[in-house]
Formats: sequence, structure tokens, C-alpha cells
Amino acid sequence: MYKTPCSRLAGLVGVNVKQILVQNVPQCNQTARSLIQLHRRDPSNWLTYQHLNFLKRQYVAKNNSELHQRAIAKPAPALTIVDERDDSIERQVQRIPTIDPVVTDTVSQPEDVTSEAQPGISTLRPNTEDVAVQKDAMSHTVVTSVETPHVHVETDEAREARLDRQWKEMKVDVADLPDIYAKLAKIKLTALVVTSAAAGYAMAPVPFDPLIFFVSSLGTALASCTANSINQYFEVPFDSNMNRTKNRPLVRGQISPLHAVSFALACGIPGVALLTLAVNPLTGFLGALNIFLYTCCYTPLKRLSITNTWVGAVVGAIPPVMGWTAATGCLEPGALLMGGFLYSWQFPHFNALSWNLREDYSRGGYRMMSVTHPGMCKRVALRHSVGLIGLSTLAPVLDVTTWTFPVISLPINVYISYLAFRFYHKGDRSNARKLFFCSLWHLPMLLLLALTCKKPRSDAEGPALPPASLPLTLQS
Repeated sequence: MYKTPCSRLAGLVGVNVKQILVQNVPQCNQTARSLIQLHRRDPSNWLTYQHLNFLKRQYVAKNNSELHQRAIAKPAPALTIVDERDDSIERQVQRIPTIDPVVTDTVSQPEDVTSEAQPGISTLRPNTEDVAVQKDAMSHTVVTSVETPHVHVETDEAREARLDRQWKEMKVDVADLPDIYAKLAKIKLTALVVTSAAAGYAMAPVPFDPLIFFVSSLGTALASCTANSINQYFEVPFDSNMNRTKNRPLVRGQISPLHAVSFALACGIPGVALLTLAVNPLTGFLGALNIFLYTCCYTPLKRLSITNTWVGAVVGAIPPVMGWTAATGCLEPGALLMGGFLYSWQFPHFNALSWNLREDYSRGGYRMMSVTHPGMCKRVALRHSVGLIGLSTLAPVLDVTTWTFPVISLPINVYISYLAFRFYHKGDRSNARKLFFCSLWHLPMLLLLALTCKKPRSDAEGPALPPASLPLTLQS
């Protein structure tokens, strides 16, 4: 059959391997089918992450649209056997009325109940007998008093409260509009923004122009009102969960959302136009940029990441830069220095404020450093408080102030740094409150000291032109 020994040997090996495969293939198929059936029957017996030591903790995994607790073994469900006779007995006992002990017809009923509860008895008294017993017992009872039906009388206060909870047409009183607009624009925050912009304008090394100063302050105030109004429009469902913001006009329904957006547009469009046309395009661009950063970047980031604090610090640092550019028309190192003061000051101010409002921010769903990263919150507040000392030293280097400013501002900078260190070391509500109230007077004091130590303009000290130069200029 085979011509050579090698081919004969290869043929024999091939025949043996073929026989072995033919014998083992059914067993392999049976094993694979059994494994598949086992997985379908009880998938929890397979290897899960709970077998790894570093992942032994409670977690919930989803298999076949069902939730399984893998880390803790689920106890076997206890089988409860319900006897229909017990249910019927319970229903019968509930139907037994109060029985007068004088009556002898119904005394035998508890005996019947106890006899029915014995395991040897499998039949119960018919329902007709129960009805007869009830009628007989009720016939022996004497009604002593007739209870009058209770009629609920609604008071005027309850009626007004009920009507307030119902949907109704919103009516706005014209006399309440100034107060509503003030809350919608966050008038205190807007005043701080205008003050910082005025400080930037006053620190610029140019002659003071009252008209440009007034127009730039007005445009900055209108831009701030726009940003704050749109911010409240977006955060209505979240402000309603916070004690600090639950009384805002939109949350309470004092005005409609359309009214709030109309107010924002009525402030924003004239404000940006005023800064662009009456002051200079650079200041108008910074105003529009600040509205965009506050409403489209800072507001949504508050629910996404703690980087919202840094974005908010940039928003607060732009107004003094706007004041500087309104006076000079260009960006200079002095403008960035004034923005740096506001940027660093906001971290001890806001971090101390948010520390005592952690429960409120957590309830509202805001991701703040004080809620998610408390250690970082304290470190950042301390770091930027100390940074104010360096910025004060940098002011005379950039020819913004004299060297007197870093010296006379050192006590207040050291004091806020000391409070920030105590807040970092202890991290309690008392030290956070002290740091916050210190920041309220620290910023106005720092800007006032910088204004008093402002470096004189160089053009006022320059030599005057000789009189002969004027005719030469006219002749040319």
C-alpha cells in the first residue's frame, strides 16, 4: 500500500490521530454546551472582580438587565408558606364586633375560632353563618350617641396658601420692579465690579477725564447686570435647593424668565455699545468677553469641575483692566498688575465664603473646592494671600506706584496671610469666617493705598518745548 517506510509511518500516525479526534469531538462539544448552559443558569459563579484583593469592596454590577451585589453574598431567600386557613381566620376575627358579655349567642364564636385553628380541622364555617352572627351581635348593641359628620372649614390663610401653589397668571407690581431688578443684577456684586474698574481707571498714568470715567463706569455696570441676570436665569432649578439663593426673584416667581432675559438684553446691548463707541473698542471687547466668560464658561463649569473657581477669578480680574484700558486705550503691564490684585484676592475671599456654605453648594450640585477638595481649598487660599505681598512689591518695579506702597501695604497683607494660615491649619468655620470678613475690607484698603502711592506721570515732569520750535513747525 505504501511505497516507502517514511510514508508508511506517516500514514499510520495520521490514521491514529484521526481516530482520536473522532472519539473526542463529541466530548468537547458536550463540554462546551455544558459551560454555556452553566453560564446562562448562574452567571454569578463565574470569576468576578471581587476575587481580586484590591477590589474587594461593595459595588453593583449589571448582568442580564439585573443588579447583583457581588462583594457581599446575597442571603438565600426564606420561603414563606402562607396558609389559606390562617387568612380566613384572620378575616373572620377582624369581622367580630364588640360583644356584650350578657349576650350568650355570640360567646361560642371564639371557641369555634380556636377549634378552626387546630390542624386537624380543614373546613371553616360558611360565610353566611358569620353574617348571621354579626347581625345577631349588632342587634344586642345599643347606640348611645350619634356622631355628627365632620365638616372641614377652610380658613382664609389656608385658602390663600392653596391658591398660591396653583398655576396662575403672573402679575408684577410696578412698585416692586426696582427691588427685583436690584436682586436680579446682584447690586452689591455690581458695585464691587464698578469700584474695581474705577480703581483701574484712577491708577492709569493719564489725565483724569470725568466724562470718560462716568461712561466707562456706566457701561461696566450694565455689563455686570447682564452677566448676573443671565447667570440667575440658568441656575433657577439649582438655586431653589440652596438656602442662600432660594429667595432670588426667578426662584420665587416674582418675574418670568422672559422678563429676566429681556432685562439682561436691555442692559447688555447698550452697555457693550457704550463701551465700544463712547470709550474705545478694546474696552468694549473686554466687556463682551467678560459677559461671555461669566455666563457661558463659569456658570456651566460650576456643576462640572472645580476649575470654575479659576475661571471666576479671571472674570473678576477683568474689570480693573477695563478701567485701565478705558483711560489709556491699550493694555500695559500696569493693567495686568491691577487685574492680578483682583485675581489673587478672590481666592481667600471666595474659598473662605464657600467653606461655610459647603452643605448649600453640595445640595445645589455645584462642584466647589470646599466640597470636593477641601485640602486644596485651604492651600489655594493661603498661596494667593501670600501672593498679594509679591504683587505689592511688583507695583513699584512696573512704575505703577512708589516704593512706599509695598511698605505701607505690608501690614494688611501679612494680616490676611496670617488668617489664611490659620484657616489652612485648623480648617474650621470660625477661621473661615474671620478670613472672609477680613477680605471685605482688605481689598478697598489695598486699592486706596495704591492710589495714594501712585507714581506721578512722566509727562508732567518733562521739559517744556522751546518757543522757537513752534515757528519752525508751522513753517514746515
